[in-house]
Amino acid sequence: MRAGRCAWPRGRVVGGSSVLHSMMHTRGNKRDYDRWAANGNPGWDYKSVLKYFKRSENMQIPDLARDKRHHSTRGEMTLQHPNWRTRLSEAFLKAGVETGGKIVDYNGEKQIGYSIIQFTMNNGTRMSASRAFLHPIKHRTNLHVAKRSMVTRILIDPKTKRAYGVQFYKDGKKHIVRARREVILSAGAINSPQLLMLSGIGPKQHLTEKNITTIVDLPVGYNLQDHWALGGLTFVINTTDSIRAERVATLENIIEYFSHHTGPLSAPSGTEALAFIDTKNPHDDDGYPDLELLFVGGSLVSQPTYKEAFAIDNDVFDKVYSSISCEDTWMVFPMLLLPESRGRILLKNKNPYTKPVIHANYFSDGGHDERVILHGIRKAIELSKTKAFQKFGSRLHDVPLPNCAHHRFNSDEYWFCAMKTITNTIYHHCCTNKMGPSSDPEAVVDPRLRVYGIRGLRVVDASVMPHVPAAHTNAPTMMVAEKAADMIKEDWGIPTTFR
Repeated sequence: MRAGRCAWPRGRVVGGSSVLHSMMHTRGNKRDYDRWAANGNPGWDYKSVLKYFKRSENMQIPDLARDKRHHSTRGEMTLQHPNWRTRLSEAFLKAGVETGGKIVDYNGEKQIGYSIIQFTMNNGTRMSASRAFLHPIKHRTNLHVAKRSMVTRILIDPKTKRAYGVQFYKDGKKHIVRARREVILSAGAINSPQLLMLSGIGPKQHLTEKNITTIVDLPVGYNLQDHWALGGLTFVINTTDSIRAERVATLENIIEYFSHHTGPLSAPSGTEALAFIDTKNPHDDDGYPDLELLFVGGSLVSQPTYKEAFAIDNDVFDKVYSSISCEDTWMVFPMLLLPESRGRILLKNKNPYTKPVIHANYFSDGGHDERVILHGIRKAIELSKTKAFQKFGSRLHDVPLPNCAHHRFNSDEYWFCAMKTITNTIYHHCCTNKMGPSSDPEAVVDPRLRVYGIRGLRVVDASVMPHVPAAHTNAPTMMVAEKAADMIKEDWGIPTTFR
């Protein structure tokens, strides 16, 4: 990785990271939410939150929409299968069945198995949270959006310990917005803890070190969790069935896309299919997945910008991938779903414009996480050898990473080295303002998402999750927001109407 760092981009745009994520809509496993509830968060069990997943969903995949128990067609967020994908995505599903798996609706009754991805898209275009939820109500008189603005502090009365507004800067001028009832913080798993700490809510010792007066001593910024994967696990084929930039970005395809929203340019990100696997109980079709295989109908060599997006070191890229730069390829990201490693967000200083310090702490758990990834690597290689993939002449790209070449290629030791060399976040940062009961020493917010020790302040974003679910976090974050909306109305005596 360039400079020995992972790239952690964030959505500094209306709609947040839903504007730049890969549009994959996965809810997670029922055990995720039952676990939240069992840890002292009543009302967050799967039976209780399912209605909130369904509330915002507009399922437009006909076979899945018929399952009324698990899906809805009445929400704002449109879900579709892409109307174009490579033949390799079908091979991935067939290979899964060949090796004993099943085709499933992973947002339905059971999660274990293989599937084409359900995407937050409509007619070949992205459905961001902004497009789904804000565009239809942009003319409401009680909605005000201040663009190009930077919130620098939550305003809290130090005597009453009540939040009464926020301070922000726009065009170089300071502004204050006051709240009659409460302030709702939704800045994400990185910036929400940063803003709380800048406002005097956080670990007292750390805030004192940064010359910030502590109003409430809370474990803000701890419990950082993420999904990460080995990057660069590449397979070369002898046909022209993969996604390659020079074949996608043609004048013909551009005209087709802007005329009909079809063709290769309507495919979201190249990631086409996935598999959920329980490595502990691989034959349990109702298991609790700890591993996800993300199938991509191309690879790092398919599109010049991939190398930059994933922050791959130029020298490593040239030595390992230059020999297949003109080849057709596919790849799999073996992705850890239930990490045991924990990281932390800290302040670098008290300047709100300074980026916080991010300690991902990958591989700090003693070996569990990397063993799950190794299982995923072995499974991907097994899939590549099936009849379904041999139809395309699939073979594992076997040029070793330079710093891992002292290990025998394809040995366990080699892959342990490789996953610590090309380590890709899957951008599911969460859990840094943990929800929990007052008896939980790690909790920052209560089960109604109110910050402990402060009146009139609530956090509503991925940072409140106690544990990262076995899911891409876009859908769970929307669920948290839907449930929070009801709780806010309930707490202020406003009737809730369930749409």
